[in-house]
Amino acid sequence: MLYAFMEMTRAAMLPWRAAANVARTSLRSPLNPVGDTLAGRTAAAAADVFESLTRYYGKPEWGLDATEVNGQPVGIEIETVWNKPFCNLLHFSRDRGALAAARGVKAKAINDPRLLIVAPLSGHYATLLRGTVEAFLPTHEVYITDWTDARMVPVMEGRFGLGDYVEYVREMITAVGPGAHVAAVCQPGPLVLAAIALMAEDRDPARPATMTFMGSPIDTRKSPTVPNKLSEERPYEWFRDNLIHTVPAVYPGAMRRVYPGFLQLTGFINMNYERHVDAHYTYFSNLVKGDGDSADRHRQFYDEYLSVMDLTEEFYLETIDQVFQRHALPDGTLTVKGRLVRPELITDTALLTVEGENDDISGIGQTQAAHTLCSGLSKALREDYVQPGVGHYGVFNGRRFREEIAPRMTAFMERHAHQKRNGKAA
Repeated sequence: MLYAFMEMTRAAMLPWRAAANVARTSLRSPLNPVGDTLAGRTAAAAADVFESLTRYYGKPEWGLDATEVNGQPVGIEIETVWNKPFCNLLHFSRDRGALAAARGVKAKAINDPRLLIVAPLSGHYATLLRGTVEAFLPTHEVYITDWTDARMVPVMEGRFGLGDYVEYVREMITAVGPGAHVAAVCQPGPLVLAAIALMAEDRDPARPATMTFMGSPIDTRKSPTVPNKLSEERPYEWFRDNLIHTVPAVYPGAMRRVYPGFLQLTGFINMNYERHVDAHYTYFSNLVKGDGDSADRHRQFYDEYLSVMDLTEEFYLETIDQVFQRHALPDGTLTVKGRLVRPELITDTALLTVEGENDDISGIGQTQAAHTLCSGLSKALREDYVQPGVGHYGVFNGRRFREEIAPRMTAFMERHAHQKRNGKAA
């Protein structure tokens, strides 16, 4: 009922949004003398804020048409190289001719490392990692998991739980190819570690050279944050009975049971409610003052932040149960399709963990727990880094990520790719 009510509310707001758009357009017309007055600018700003708060935000575009190498533009084409109902694997294919020219080498001499970025399946689209992708485009062949909004997947495609997620990740690692590098951002950390552990146990030739976990809930008992505590304080049945709803008939996934993205977004906003209120008041003030640059930065952030997707019932509830309540991976009880996950069997995939000093989603130590679990790795194959002065978002985006974290990751990957090529990692 809640999902249907939300859709009815959205539909009921359409006339009001249309009226706000007409008012905004009229007040900003150069032919309208009222538009230059304080009252006119204030009314236009109010209409703009109303429109932005009531809009339906669909899946954002990547907007990555080119990267820059040695001061020269190199075109980007985004191609799907693997796909299943609940995920597409995207490759940011660079123009090899332009890349070779920018580096002053022949195209056939280009052999950049392959990097698979596993995006979180936690309510936002993979485009939230646009800055992460952009940082590695000049130096890597970048791939990313583009998870599908559950409300867009017909019920006939079946269920999608934790075990399916792990299998998807393993298949995508295989598709990228042997000796690649894998970076898991936030939520996927435990499941990516599980996939690589199974590959190690099978001595799978496609297993990656390195794995990087960034702000990941490997063991949420370490420095528990507000979301971690909320997940433990309420019983599993509360999540099942209160947060799972049925997709209405207006979507392809009609009748699928999901954890709606708008509920996840509500939780995120409530964590920092005053900050979001202040941000929108500042946005309103900047519109009134005519500070277009600041207003544009606000829009760019919230156009992404307010775009949310649904998770399947089974994936969400199994995540609550296995990751946040039972702590199955660090306790050594996690199974995937009947197989026990044993991270200690990983011996030749180098491990890097990255955490933010001020992370209020995955506290200090939660990601570092991967080092304890991967006891089969020598010290030479393990590295930990805590980035000063950043929160959760800053672990994978922003200036400090570009200038401090990304270069460290690049050096780590290059170092251990070289060691593996020379047979020193086994």
